[in-house]
Amino acid sequence: METKEHYTFTLSDKVTRQKISFKNRYGITLSGDLYLPKNAGTEKLAALAISGPFGAVKEQSSGLYANQMAERGFAVVAFDPSYTGESSGEPRNLASPEINTEDFSAAVDFLGIQKNIDRNKIGIIGICGFGGFVLNATAADKRVKAVATSTMYDMTRVMSKGYNDVVTLEQRTKTLEQLGDQRWKDAEVGTFANGPKLNAEKPKDDAPEFLKGYYDYYRTPRGYHERAINSNGSWTATTPISLMNMPILSYIKEISPRPLLIIAGEKAHSRYFSEDAFKAASEPKELVIVPNAVHTDLYDKIDIIPFDKLETFFKENLK
Repeated sequence: METKEHYTFTLSDKVTRQKISFKNRYGITLSGDLYLPKNAGTEKLAALAISGPFGAVKEQSSGLYANQMAERGFAVVAFDPSYTGESSGEPRNLASPEINTEDFSAAVDFLGIQKNIDRNKIGIIGICGFGGFVLNATAADKRVKAVATSTMYDMTRVMSKGYNDVVTLEQRTKTLEQLGDQRWKDAEVGTFANGPKLNAEKPKDDAPEFLKGYYDYYRTPRGYHERAINSNGSWTATTPISLMNMPILSYIKEISPRPLLIIAGEKAHSRYFSEDAFKAASEPKELVIVPNAVHTDLYDKIDIIPFDKLETFFKENLK
């Protein structure tokens, strides 16, 4: 018996959604949903590719963003990154700064060969940890005409330095030694061990706000999805290795002269990632701080996420 697809949001009656797939340069088949405005007519559309948050699937936040942007006239792909969700790649539940950057360019490949899309009008959006990857992708992929991040994380920075860069060289070295030992254990048994389960227990009352926010999104009906690592699983134990060793924002200045929009919550624990990326980037760039918003508010709270700003930004810059 076929199970009904589970999305954490309601599809707009002004939008159609269809399943699609495309391959990246590594031969991994990526699974996505293509959202189209129903009243598109025959004119070629401007297009967007969206992914994130880190450990989420296309039926969650990225699909919600795609639904909203398709309502506003764009053709939009929301996709599952390599090794996660319905996308292929073995072992499962693996992240890679290079491959997850490539995933965005593969989505641009797909969009650029569709008959109803203008390949000169393609932008990309990254949410949370995929905000960092989307900036890295745009720096290298000159086909991308405009880029936006929402509630961004630089996963390579947080994995190697911890929150607010508090991890010492000694601590980092110890972590990498432990990861090296784990590699030998994995090699001996021929499988990849999983890391700790994510958002497994409800945080205590005195826990940091962001831990409560993650639990409230990923582990309750608000945002739970059975295929999302953050809802229902864990990354492979050795996933941090490459993230700890490859700073993805090295070439952020080379996004210029294409425009950059960075959106962050005023009260988000992750706000400093957005502000530092904004400082490092060259013009044209814009930073939007959403009043009173915490990190996960920008995952799904439609009345808080500045979709009108995203619409204006992409309509002005994809023409």
